[in-house]
Amino acid sequence: MNRSFLRRGVLVGTLLSLLPAVAWAQEAAADAAAAPAAWKPDTGDTAWLLVSCALVLLMTPGLALFYGGMVRRKNVLSTYLQSFIAMGIISVLWVVAGYSLAFGKGFGPMPSLVGGGDFFFLNNVGVNDGAPLAATVPHQLFMAFQMMFAIITPALISGAFAERMKFKAYLVFISLWSLLVYSPIAHWVWHPDGWLFKMGALDFAGGTVVHISSGVTALVAAIMIGKRRGYPNEEMRPHNLTSTLLGTGLLWFGWYGFNGGSAVASNGLAVAAFVNTHIGAAAAMMTWVFIEWAHRGKPTALGAASGAVAGLVAITPGAGFVTPMGALAIGALVTAVCYYAVVVLKSKLGYDDSLDTFGVHGVGGTVGAILTGVFCTTSVNSAGKDGLLYGNPGQVVTQLIGVAATWAFAAIVGGLLLFIVDKTIGLRAKSTEEESGLDLADHGEEGYVM
Repeated sequence: MNRSFLRRGVLVGTLLSLLPAVAWAQEAAADAAAAPAAWKPDTGDTAWLLVSCALVLLMTPGLALFYGGMVRRKNVLSTYLQSFIAMGIISVLWVVAGYSLAFGKGFGPMPSLVGGGDFFFLNNVGVNDGAPLAATVPHQLFMAFQMMFAIITPALISGAFAERMKFKAYLVFISLWSLLVYSPIAHWVWHPDGWLFKMGALDFAGGTVVHISSGVTALVAAIMIGKRRGYPNEEMRPHNLTSTLLGTGLLWFGWYGFNGGSAVASNGLAVAAFVNTHIGAAAAMMTWVFIEWAHRGKPTALGAASGAVAGLVAITPGAGFVTPMGALAIGALVTAVCYYAVVVLKSKLGYDDSLDTFGVHGVGGTVGAILTGVFCTTSVNSAGKDGLLYGNPGQVVTQLIGVAATWAFAAIVGGLLLFIVDKTIGLRAKSTEEESGLDLADHGEEGYVM
């Protein structure tokens, strides 16, 4: 038999045997082309949000240092722990229910007041699918980033009643407040179903959600729980302002993630928020220093720290909506109002907001939210609005509605929760416990052993 003929026969047979495999490969390729591509995260956005998440968490220990330095030595540990414990209890509540109440789909076709139960116990919140409100990052990461906001917000309130609330009462109160005040307001403002979102209210990173809600509740708490023993006749100077300045630095550092991370992307909007955050804080700090210098004759470390935080608070709602010069103006303007609230108004009205939570966060958040409606421009963020200076005075009205609603809800519901806790387990420590200090009374420990 001709060898050439034999070789051709073998070759043809081999090719014929491969035809089914070729057909299968073609069919598989066609199926793959027809099937939707598997979701993949944007690695740059994901990396930036991971960093921002860590930065925002760092703010809570920073707050502990900031507040802890301003109280008397006998209450330093209890004040620290009121911030630290929020990292535990609020995290648990957030993954169980808080995240769903804030970012779950609202009820019905109308603008909603609170999210549903679709994300309870992190159901449907995975790492292999994009977040509904941030499609380029894993859903679980977006949940974790928002959790850091939920942690620090109730901890802020503790500054108003520092040195006199029972630890047990504090735990119960912030748990209820986080679920029944913070989560609903977050839904109003940040979820597309929320009624303030649909109205067009702007809050880039939490002027209303974080600062007004906590600051207004802080004022109600300070009034309901009463003044510290001996206030204002007894000297109650901060025991460690070096701690307060260190805490201020950590807050400022973490705030880059707080505001810059709220872009939920590694892009120009994150840069704008980052730069505006720094400029707003710097302008506010220097304005406070010069006002205090003129008013009292000397600039103080506590004043510089207060001014910086007031600027950070005020720029938060507008960080991703205003220009750097808008941030400069907001920082300068907010300081005058906050300085008056802290130095003049508090003494005139006679309430004991121990660490000026209302004067800085409540007032600063309010001023910042309103001024966002003045300075916002779509040249910075096309998803935002033009404000008063750009031909749209109606945005100021919208911002005022958002501010008023947050004030009313935080005051009424926060006050009701305080009333319930007071009538069940009691809000205030005993007079003997206040005298000895809450470090020993509540925790059996001392911050300093001399």
